[in-house]
Order: sequence, then C-alpha cells, then structure tokens
Amino acid sequence: MASKAVISTKKAGPSVDDVLAAINHPLEADVALVRKAILWADRSISDGVKWNSLSFRTTEWFATWNWRAKDQVQLVLHLGAKPRQIATTDAIPDPKGLLKWLGKDRAMASLGSGAMLKANIPAFKVLLKAWIRYV
Repeated sequence: MASKAVISTKKAGPSVDDVLAAINHPLEADVALVRKAILWADRSISDGVKWNSLSFRTTEWFATWNWRAKDQVQLVLHLGAKPRQIATTDAIPDPKGLLKWLGKDRAMASLGSGAMLKANIPAFKVLLKAWIRYV
C-alpha cells in the first residue's frame, strides 16, 4: 500500500529577513546591531515574526520591536502571552535607565542610536539576561 503525501494548506508567514527588508527603518545599522546583540546574549534566544514584527523568544515570546520610533531603537519587553511570573522593577538591573515600565508584565527598552546605542548595548545584554529568567 502506497503512502499518501500530506500537503499543508497552511500559508507560511513572512520571514525575519522579509520583515526587515520591508521596514525601511532609518536606523538600519543600529537595528542589525541590536538584533545581533540580542541573539548573542543567550543561546536560548531565537528570533521570528510575531505580531507582524521582528520578535524574540526563548520558551515564550519576550521582546517585540517598536518600529514607530524612528530616532532610536526601541523594543517592548514582555513576559509571554500568559505570564507565569511578574518581574519586579528591582529584579531587573537597569543602571542606565533604559526601561520604562508599561505594566506589571511589560516595559519599553529605549536604547538610543549611534554612539549612545553602542554604549548601551552591554547594559542592555545584562538587563535582557535577567528578563528572560522570568519568561
């Protein structure tokens, strides 16, 4: 008896490269630098497209790019679709004041651009490692 081939009718969404090509953001080099820094911050982090934007995940989605900001790089950090834990402001090291808390389970990370962004990357990576412990 011959096996039947299964054909998927589910349409694949856009890839990360498709999203980045379509964004046309004025800080393209800064975007690439931050993406690389996030992916290198921890081996468990991967990127993908969620909520029609470049997003990052470990076991849950935890960061989504804010493309509306054109003068600096911004990401919304969140604790997944159904947070199991809440990160308190004192549990996340933020000596450079990169985070603006938007609620108990999310914050906006504003990293700046150019030289300021490059100076903020080390502190952002430390902050990110603490954040993903709650995801």
